[in-house]
Amino acid sequence: MAEATALSTSTYKRDWKSAFAAVRKLLADPNDTVQVFRIMQALNGAATKWGYDKLVATPEGGRMAYRREELCEKLMDRAWVNGFAPGTVGAAYRDFLDRTGYSADGLKEVSNQDRQAEDVAHPYAWYGRRQRDLHDIWHVLTGYQADEPLGELCLVNFSYAQGGGLGWGFIAKMGVLKTLFKKNGWTVYRAVREGYARGRKAAWLNHEDIEVLFAENLDAARKRLRLDPPVRYKAAQRALSETGFMGSAIAAE
Repeated sequence: MAEATALSTSTYKRDWKSAFAAVRKLLADPNDTVQVFRIMQALNGAATKWGYDKLVATPEGGRMAYRREELCEKLMDRAWVNGFAPGTVGAAYRDFLDRTGYSADGLKEVSNQDRQAEDVAHPYAWYGRRQRDLHDIWHVLTGYQADEPLGELCLVNFSYAQGGGLGWGFIAKMGVLKTLFKKNGWTVYRAVREGYARGRKAAWLNHEDIEVLFAENLDAARKRLRLDPPVRYKAAQRALSETGFMGSAIAAE
């Protein structure tokens, strides 16, 4: 009971001191991705509660919350992931894993390096884990590749628009400031800003039942979810590839 009370109380607090300490470490070493989760803990405030309440306000979301299935376990079932037909969201996710070498379990391991979120039996903690495990699925849906820093910064700003967690917005802003006055920095800025606009326009992706979504045709799912092509991202991607600059990511990978 004490554990649950502490979690629900701390959900509303913002710790700017810890957030700036973490972002300094992240800027110094972009591979230190555990700092991303420290920023989330420090700044996301009531966003997790807001998202959970929004989820359970619908019958579909209520059923997901009632089952409280750990999405990471589902995504780590390679036989299940391999079962989706070409052209589906599930097949695109499978291709993403094969291309990048990422895994849901790897993201879980990073997120738990300095906290044991998996041991917390609380609805908000479950919802937070679900958001974490959706990250790579959103790479697939949005068309933002795991290219560094561009695709990751676009996706974190998209995530900020979707969930309102200030930690996402803080990472996006700091990442843009780091690149802004480099060559093509303003191109990156416009692409990241587009990420926020796309997040605002899109349907609320946290609400999606992953088993149903993975069986859906990818193009049809993007159309249904109001995910227009990332035009500025593609333009920035071309510009960065021409200069050979694909620096380090500042994102939860």
